[in-house]
Amino acid sequence: MDPLKALADAERKPYWLDSPAKPEPLPRLLKDTTADLAVVGGGFSGLWAALMAKERDPSLDVVLLEGRRIGWAASGRNGGFAMATLTHGIANGLERWPEEISTLERLGAENLDEIGETVARYDIDCGYERTGELNVATEPWQLDEMNESVRIAHELGIRFDVLDADQTRAEVNSPTYIGGFWERDGCAMVDPARLAWGLRQACLSVGVRIYERTPVRNIKDTHAAMELLTPHGTVRAARVALGTGVFQPLLRRLKHFLVPVYDYALMTEPLSAEQLASVGWHNRQGVGDSANQFHYYRLTADNRILWGGYDAVYYNGGKIKPEYEQRDETFVKLAGHFATTFPQLSGLRFTHRWGGVIDTCSRFSAFYGQSHGGRLAYAAGYTGMGVGATRFGANVMLDLLAGERTERTELRMVKEKPLPFPPEPVRSAGIQMTRWSIAQADLHQGRRNLWLRTLDRMGLGFDS
Repeated sequence: MDPLKALADAERKPYWLDSPAKPEPLPRLLKDTTADLAVVGGGFSGLWAALMAKERDPSLDVVLLEGRRIGWAASGRNGGFAMATLTHGIANGLERWPEEISTLERLGAENLDEIGETVARYDIDCGYERTGELNVATEPWQLDEMNESVRIAHELGIRFDVLDADQTRAEVNSPTYIGGFWERDGCAMVDPARLAWGLRQACLSVGVRIYERTPVRNIKDTHAAMELLTPHGTVRAARVALGTGVFQPLLRRLKHFLVPVYDYALMTEPLSAEQLASVGWHNRQGVGDSANQFHYYRLTADNRILWGGYDAVYYNGGKIKPEYEQRDETFVKLAGHFATTFPQLSGLRFTHRWGGVIDTCSRFSAFYGQSHGGRLAYAAGYTGMGVGATRFGANVMLDLLAGERTERTELRMVKEKPLPFPPEPVRSAGIQMTRWSIAQADLHQGRRNLWLRTLDRMGLGFDS
């Protein structure tokens, strides 16, 4: 496969959002209004918070404000892996909250079950498939780390099916695989944009008022109420749930904990029956390889292959710009890696190429908190695993706003904050050193250099 030829006709837009199913925009807010709960952000965090607030108490008046379109940012651009993990994998959770890991894994599994129940209850057409994830090794050093993950999973009663090279290739046929494991119960595949649009409709059906193209410019605490200022109207609300991810924070303290990292993906044309047979993939799992710089990939409903990951790019200064969503250097690299993984698909072409920004924090999993005397709650920092975990985060926000002590709010994971990032330019220098170091680790059998070992000791280690 010639990467440039394969990319020649690829449109520069997210595949999921380039769909005839995309709904017409809802009206802007054009006058002042009041609400019991105002939700800021129309991605998964905000949509889940608004929907579940009404499910908890149908009498609540809930308003959701989205600055652009529902699902237009990370929620509509990701790979569509709805993971059970709340901690960016068992290893990360065990390193940080060992005494809670059994509880966190149980809560994550329950959360994923409840996502499936919600999809069924509201008849959301998002291609929900509970197929699990196939984790594959392409280098011998990755097998050692996989074996440790499997051992821990078995101790926790989680089903990881270990596969040798032949068994792995029988699931998905690539000459690069030397082994793997199938996490059967911990992942569902979805069309993320359709999930967001389906949650939008579910919110509307239970009486949530949604205003699109209504950016919140400022939040003021008048003591009598929280005031959310938009270009053409103000919302006065008793409570606020903030789900804006990494974008310009309305709460100043969040800027110290979040950095924007850009992730990129490609989508192929639909595979023919012969092409699909050459790959296998009968069980339609999501797939992730096990390098530090990893790829994630999956089949769509019409048997395209989404191929993403590897480069996680931080632009110095932490700026967010539309032009960063296209990076030809990464697209060519990804196309070349695809050709190495699936040489039998040498004639396949890509139809879409895109990127998007992820909200990353130093512990690589979401953190939570309150401000303004408990009248505002937030959840952020999902680091690329928010399709499933945002629902849990929305529940945490609602618990906090209600002043309830629940199993969720009593977790140390929920009570603690990640370490803040240093100010610029030290922040950029440290992140770029880390990116270089993890690339070097992949080139040297996973061996972590002094910089990475230092981060590990500080609780900042990152290996995927």
